[in-house]
Amino acid sequence: MLEFEKLLLYNKSWVQDKLELDSQYFSALAADQKPNFLWIGCSDSRVSAEQITGTDPGEMFVHRNIANLVVPGDLNVLSVVQYAVEVLQVRHVVVCGHYECGGVKAAMAGKPLGLIDQWLVNIDHVQQEHKAELTQIEDTHARFDRLVELNVKQQILNLAETESVRKMWASHQMPTLHGWVFNLRTGLLNEVIHREPAGQSGGPANSLKQAQPIAKTVH
Repeated sequence: MLEFEKLLLYNKSWVQDKLELDSQYFSALAADQKPNFLWIGCSDSRVSAEQITGTDPGEMFVHRNIANLVVPGDLNVLSVVQYAVEVLQVRHVVVCGHYECGGVKAAMAGKPLGLIDQWLVNIDHVQQEHKAELTQIEDTHARFDRLVELNVKQQILNLAETESVRKMWASHQMPTLHGWVFNLRTGLLNEVIHREPAGQSGGPANSLKQAQPIAKTVH
């Protein structure tokens, strides 16, 4: 059996399992989507948004790119954000990075890789902004982990400055922004930063935290 054929066979088995539990499952799925969450994650094959959060199809609007970046001027991610917060009116936006991120690691190494260098320069900007803190961390791996967290923080700050988020904060007092890091070594999601619309919990909150576990992986 060829590798890709396994995917097709799994799909047929998955469909059968769903129909046995609910004969109308796919009719309901096709009707509409009303997700409460927008997930902006990394393209890394080890970090599946639905699997690590235990969400079903229809519960989460998902965008993934290398190193989970929200880059001003990137029409791809900005279009996703605009549609999710203004049209779907999601209540929460999650930017989820992960330790052992290849994009962050490549940016730290500073070695030319080709076209992707134009994307990774955004992480290098974060690295330079926090150079004083990062250079004080002697352990290379701990410094790597910290840059992953700082990168997530920056993407939340970038999100807070997008026209779509600012518009919805002013008119609807949503969404809340969450910055998380997935720990591949433990399976836990760790909270790094969150930011709420003014008027909730005393106003915007954007302080960077030391990452704390907030959820276990759902199998």
